[in-house]
Amino acid sequence: MEPNLIAGALNVATNAALEAGRTISQNITQLDRVKVNKKSTHEMVSEVDIRAEADIIEILDAAYPKFNILSEESGKTDRQSDVSWIIDPMDGTHNFLHGHPQCAVSIALVEGSTVLLAVVYDPLRNELFTARKGGGAKLDGRRMRVSEVTRLSDSLVCTGFPHREGKETKQWLRSFATMLPRAQSIHRTGSSVLDLAYTAAGRYDGLWQYGLKPWDTAAGSLLIQEAGGLIADISGDTDVFKSGNLVAGNPKVFEKMMHILKSA
Repeated sequence: MEPNLIAGALNVATNAALEAGRTISQNITQLDRVKVNKKSTHEMVSEVDIRAEADIIEILDAAYPKFNILSEESGKTDRQSDVSWIIDPMDGTHNFLHGHPQCAVSIALVEGSTVLLAVVYDPLRNELFTARKGGGAKLDGRRMRVSEVTRLSDSLVCTGFPHREGKETKQWLRSFATMLPRAQSIHRTGSSVLDLAYTAAGRYDGLWQYGLKPWDTAAGSLLIQEAGGLIADISGDTDVFKSGNLVAGNPKVFEKMMHILKSA
């Protein structure tokens, strides 16, 4: 896509994220009324996820009716386009359902395996993270950069728990045991989308996670790259959609984490 078309699509995606964010923020104060269903033993979906997703898709489809859509709740709409929206209407549903303010809307536009634009919106802190390929990353309109910490022993890093029935659980347990004595501190927040955005903003120096899906990683991967950071599959492949097992951070911390995680 041409740069001016990407800029226009970024504006549309931002409006869609803000609209979904209003749905989320309006409902976190009345959780006793929110209907919830189980997707699996450890995964939940609420009616707020569904409504937020519908808000996003309505706005995106009105502007770009021929683009494919891959969204966490409604799955894939294949329109035989080279361009796809990748959507997570609310990452951090468990947090939301407990009134814990750590969740976000994520929208990315992808051409092939290249992420063209990213929007991550935290409606409960009213923070908007955006990026365009080759155009830098921003937080509330201001340029953002990854941190400048160089030593892992001085680093605040984050991780996420893989699904407990998944094959990645043993891998993650080994990686955590290896990383724990080396980093200054390790967080687990329950929102991989915000973890990636915070790493891009320099709030975390690095992160690693297993078993993520494209809607977890698409927008955040571009935020990190455009903020001067690095992100890759833990195997070393730069295609972060390959397995969903990824490491990211500022260049110095990324290099150290990658070395440790490969050995683990």
